[in-house]
Amino acid sequence: MSSSDRGSTVSRRRLLGTGAKATVLGLALLGVAAAPPRGTGDLALVVERASGTVQIVDTTARQVVSRVAGLGDLSHATAVFSRDARHAFVFGRDGGLSKIDLLAGEVVARVVQAGNSIGGAISDDGTIVAVGNYAPGGVKLFATGSLAPLADIPALTAGGAMRSKVVGLVSAPGRRFVVALYDAGEIWLIDCADPAAPLVRKYPGIGRLPYDGNITSDGRFYIAGLFGEDGLALLDLWNPDAGVRRILDGYGRGEEPLPVYKMPHLAGWGRAGGLLLVPAVGRHEVLVIDTAQWREVKRIPVRGQPVFIVVRPDGRQAWVNFALPDSGTVQVIDMLTLAPMRDLQPGKAVLHMEFSPRGEQMWVSARDSGKVVVYDSRTFAILAELPSQSPSGIFMAARAHTMGR
Repeated sequence: MSSSDRGSTVSRRRLLGTGAKATVLGLALLGVAAAPPRGTGDLALVVERASGTVQIVDTTARQVVSRVAGLGDLSHATAVFSRDARHAFVFGRDGGLSKIDLLAGEVVARVVQAGNSIGGAISDDGTIVAVGNYAPGGVKLFATGSLAPLADIPALTAGGAMRSKVVGLVSAPGRRFVVALYDAGEIWLIDCADPAAPLVRKYPGIGRLPYDGNITSDGRFYIAGLFGEDGLALLDLWNPDAGVRRILDGYGRGEEPLPVYKMPHLAGWGRAGGLLLVPAVGRHEVLVIDTAQWREVKRIPVRGQPVFIVVRPDGRQAWVNFALPDSGTVQVIDMLTLAPMRDLQPGKAVLHMEFSPRGEQMWVSARDSGKVVVYDSRTFAILAELPSQSPSGIFMAARAHTMGR
């Protein structure tokens, strides 16, 4: 850079600095306080399912910052975040994909891309957002910047006779996604090196009715839960040629399953060290799996039929919520003893739980009580109760930096 170029750059910086100071001074003279710049790392979304809105909340101040409307049917909504954690992508039950600016508190783009969608994920490089659809079944890919469509991957069952509902869509290392086909009983590994022409590797015959799936925090293992039979299906992404392996086969053999009032979610499993905690389908138990051998090592009797199991980031506790008739209770499991240590009553119809990034707070939505309850995760004291319109999912912006989402 020449001396004249350097001088020009310095002059521009001085001018910009002078302009910024003048703006602040002008606002002060008008009696208007300039909002300080802020980041998004301590922000979160609370889905308000009845009103098609989300609350943006400050988890440090434990306050509602703004409410964003016009998001359609959020009766089963989830969210992921852009690589810089500036934007959230909300997946609605009506097939809507909405991009929200967390700082501006507004929708910046929205497409209705299907008739019924149940979730999605964002690629590890932050360039592709994938949506999993029930109707029509399949996966659609979009550019995260503009929400321009990139590819449509129909989830056709054997012989191409019909589309299958897809579940358990997660991102995997290497610009890939993994998904399970509920009707077809398959797992698909989708390579998006070229997002306009994704390559799909299919693993058929994994078991009946895979209802959900998730990926381990290191991005290596994808596990699908089976609703049609006892057991889980495991795919090692480090060795995809080995195919899908069945684990915990027949964990309820000889037992009469209880009625299932709400489908459990593997998306909310908990992992602590070498142990994985998953809900048992049709049983009042949490299954403890040794991830070195992928075998069951213990069953923890719990209050009811578990739905979500969320482990504190330090691995010391696991929090469990339940289907009816125990949906007003949250049970805390001591990971040292692998036994329940505390029952909490946040409110009616607890739907979701989310730890703050370092685990000092637990945020719990109580839909039928119209509130979000914030706990100190160590003392169990209630730190705040925030009014909310039928709250369900709670999603921290820190998810932008976690595997699989």
